Amino acid sequence: MDEVTVQVDATRESVWRLVTDVTRYGEWSPENRRGRWTGEPGLGAVFKGTNRHGIMQWTTKCTVIEYEPPSRFAFEVAESRMRWGYRLEEVDGRTRLTEWRERVGESPLPIRMIIALGLLGKPREKLLVDGMRKTLERVKQTAESGLTR
Repeated sequence: MDEVTVQVDATRESVWRLVTDVTRYGEWSPENRRGRWTGEPGLGAVFKGTNRHGIMQWTTKCTVIEYEPPSRFAFEVAESRMRWGYRLEEVDGRTRLTEWRERVGESPLPIRMIIALGLLGKPREKLLVDGMRKTLERVKQTAESGLTR
């Protein structure tokens, strides 16, 4: 499992509204371009993601596996067999925001081939962790600017 953490000068509730608004992921993520709920947000809900890296573009089906306001949000991506999530902890009036990811099975053959051929540039694991850092820094900037909608 990989984890990245930042301290955010905002309430857990305002940070929660951000990390559970999948329609805004394209603002923060280096790969995700947009998300769209297929129904109402909540445990078991599904959203679609559109992602891009270089010339490659793909869509994902994500199912919410944790939904505990305002402390835990996680989802499983069917295509990559990965789980992604956020933990929000209140610490001295601030929010400790952690993004994590873990593999829950072997990646499908096409994904393994893309990685093996080096079509992503950097090793995939490094790209994902770097992407998590960038995402959290951008969420932090949004939360601290008050642009939580």
